[in-house]
Amino acid sequence: MSTLFEAAGLEKGAPRPLADRLRPTTLDEVVGQEHLVGPEGALTRLVESGSLGSLIFWGPPGTGKTTVARLLAHETTLHFEPISAIFTGVADLKKVFEAARGRRATGRGTLLFVDEIHRFNRSQQDAFLPVMEDGTITLVGATTENPSFELNAALLSRARVLTFRSLDESAIARLLARAEAVEGMPLPVDAEARAALVAMADGDGRASLTLAEELWRAAKPGEVFDVAGLSRVVQRRAPIYDKGQDGHYNLISALHKTVRGSDPDAALYYLARMLDAGENPLYIGRRLVRMAVEDIGLADPQALVIANAAKDAYDYLGSPEGELALAQATVYLATAPKSNAVYTAYKAALRAAKEGGSLTPPKTILNAPTKLMKQEDYGAGYRYDHDEPDAFSGQDYWPEKLGRQAFYEPVERGFEREIRKRMEWWDKLRGERGG
Repeated sequence: MSTLFEAAGLEKGAPRPLADRLRPTTLDEVVGQEHLVGPEGALTRLVESGSLGSLIFWGPPGTGKTTVARLLAHETTLHFEPISAIFTGVADLKKVFEAARGRRATGRGTLLFVDEIHRFNRSQQDAFLPVMEDGTITLVGATTENPSFELNAALLSRARVLTFRSLDESAIARLLARAEAVEGMPLPVDAEARAALVAMADGDGRASLTLAEELWRAAKPGEVFDVAGLSRVVQRRAPIYDKGQDGHYNLISALHKTVRGSDPDAALYYLARMLDAGENPLYIGRRLVRMAVEDIGLADPQALVIANAAKDAYDYLGSPEGELALAQATVYLATAPKSNAVYTAYKAALRAAKEGGSLTPPKTILNAPTKLMKQEDYGAGYRYDHDEPDAFSGQDYWPEKLGRQAFYEPVERGFEREIRKRMEWWDKLRGERGG
């Protein structure tokens, strides 16, 4: 409900942040989400069909989740009702549902947008189920967390999950160009500082516009900031990656490949380059965990423990002490024996699972908690491996239609070869040092 001042239009003259003034008014003005709102996008197709269904928007901050939800309500003539899970309890939800039932009685539906929906606990999430099922509301929930872990299965089964992507550099550049058109003046930065500004936004459209607004406020008449000046004004360190727009990806690729190639010195160099450039250390920590599982795997199971501990140590200590933990993990991973056997096996198993569909496991390995299931021979003939010689029964666990498969190829010989090479290297080094 609007106030008397809003009804009179007096609020139009009030100050508004640049990000709010540039909020898209149509779906085709949304940048960076062409897979959703482009001509063949998932949301475009839903709007054209005239029926949305309930949706979960999953993606980083500043990617347009709230804006798109508002535009969907406009495109479908649904009443837009926004709430935040942070400030809303069950009593508030009941009021929202009651109002939605009233609108439905008059022939108008409600698009209920729930920001930070993962903040609701399981029982609160269950409150949405009946009003979703009977059509009282069309739910659009927004979350930055993985819905598979944060939302219950019943809610997910009634909603379609759509992924919002971090804005790439071209999308951020389009936003900044649009801001310049609205403000009627160019950003007071040179070419290198402009590229650094795009990198500082880190895929967040709202952040890029906030940074631009800070620059316009700070610039004196005729002043143009270089990279150093930009950093002083916005109080963020500008990445000093390559001048090319893909410098960030080049360095993380270099770090990953030097770890995979067992060169600890080169790995430390690229780690230092990224940290010195102002890269988020937790991003590096997550990539180290990925290297441990992708490139080392069971050749050294301790690698995952150390990589994960280094990430947590940085999260606990912060900078600069925590950076030493990342360096320690980098050296450990680079010098560890390598194996991608599990990585390769998992991809093969996933491909077989997708191609095979919902094949039923053999009845011998299914539990039979009811009399009927026992009559159907569930669990019949199962051999308890611990009671078998050498604790191994060798029975067939595969769905009949799929048959036995081989995905995982152990690499013990490769591991032994790696140990031998390292022992030879140490022997050589001892000889050079005179024993």
